[in-house]
Amino acid sequence: MKVSDVISSKGSSAIYTVQPLATIEELCDRLAEHNIGALVVSENGETMIGVVSERDVVRKLRDVANPRKHTVADIMTPRAKVHTCSPDDTFDALLELMTEHRVRHVPVIENDKVVAVISIGDAVKTRTEQLEFERDQLNRYVAGG
Repeated sequence: MKVSDVISSKGSSAIYTVQPLATIEELCDRLAEHNIGALVVSENGETMIGVVSERDVVRKLRDVANPRKHTVADIMTPRAKVHTCSPDDTFDALLELMTEHRVRHVPVIENDKVVAVISIGDAVKTRTEQLEFERDQLNRYVAGG
């Protein structure tokens, strides 16, 4: 199974972005509005310059005197440090990347553009569906044999 298969099964192709100069309040509003844990930071909605997550808000603004004075650019993880994958990568490689680097959101990049973001929830759902399919196949085999 490839990452492109996970993207196809997600049901939504929406990629939620935020501008780098957006306020922390705007960031929190967008995260809450879409009920998601991370946003792609982009000036044009296609090219990623970073990712900003709930973890960034909590960890990077924890001891800041006035967090409202900061922007997304101040707390985001820059593109060079973001773990990404491509639609052609295997699902197992994606799981390994998420586990090894302890990341919950992985942007999928194709031709320098973000084509999807795979969350840990998407990965767990896909893995669960795989296991259920395998179980059903084994049950049919045992019942028929």
